[in-house]
Amino acid sequence: MITAELFNWTGHVFVTPRTRLTEALKREEAGYAGVYLLLGEKEGEDFAYIGEAEDLGVRLKQHAAASDKDWWETAVLVSASANRLNKAHVKYLEARLIAMAREIGHTPLHNGNSPKLPGLTEADIAKMEAFLASLMVVLPAIRVDMFIQRSRPAGSTTSAVTRQAIAVNEQSSDLEPEFILKYPKYEIEAHAVLQDGEFIVLTGSRLYPCWQGKEGTSYHPLRDELERGGVIRSEGQSAVFVKDYAFSSPSAAAAIIYGRPANGPDKWHQVHSGITYKEWENRQLDALPTEDAAE
Repeated sequence: MITAELFNWTGHVFVTPRTRLTEALKREEAGYAGVYLLLGEKEGEDFAYIGEAEDLGVRLKQHAAASDKDWWETAVLVSASANRLNKAHVKYLEARLIAMAREIGHTPLHNGNSPKLPGLTEADIAKMEAFLASLMVVLPAIRVDMFIQRSRPAGSTTSAVTRQAIAVNEQSSDLEPEFILKYPKYEIEAHAVLQDGEFIVLTGSRLYPCWQGKEGTSYHPLRDELERGGVIRSEGQSAVFVKDYAFSSPSAAAAIIYGRPANGPDKWHQVHSGITYKEWENRQLDALPTEDAAE
């Protein structure tokens, strides 16, 4: 079981595996009003349910007994110190979390509908939005990543500026790096930039039309997620990125483009120099100043 808080935040997050639910529901905060996430897998894919309750413990007991929710393995309870959230607050948080999860498309939801936002004063709305902002900091820290937005609006990166700078000064090696990957057999070409530590594949990049690797391999669910979230779409004999998308690594991006696992550091080449990503990365590391070990 895990508890998580932020300095100067009234919120409280409590995570428990289903196997310790009896013990967890004895805690004081389990009787508070709040929102909750049920996390697990269904048919081999991540699955979740988002709900609200004036008494979190009572609601979780109901879900534990429900025959249609046998799939969940972990519960995340979100409340506020001294039980400060009221019914309208938790309904607002529930509606916003469901809308955010569906917009991002990372994890399918068991929820059958999308609740409407309750009527709150402007002050209460501002408080709940601030509460959500802090919650979005805490959840990734406890490995709940279903609200991480990796897609970007088309053209939101600085790739156009990068290309223009390269055209003006082809000898510069200090420009924001842009990379290209080609799959000549299928006339596929993709572009990506490394920006603020993220490997972002750009809108218009093409990719293999379906997953051709083994079922259940590491990047297969990600491919399904990108289709479900509207990041990629089929177009002719291939598919295309309709949004910029930030991948965790060059290999993850290459795997999605090839439709099978691929060694990204060797497949991506820097547009400016033609060297591989691996060679480019080694040059960056070699350029770092070294300290005298004796000092």
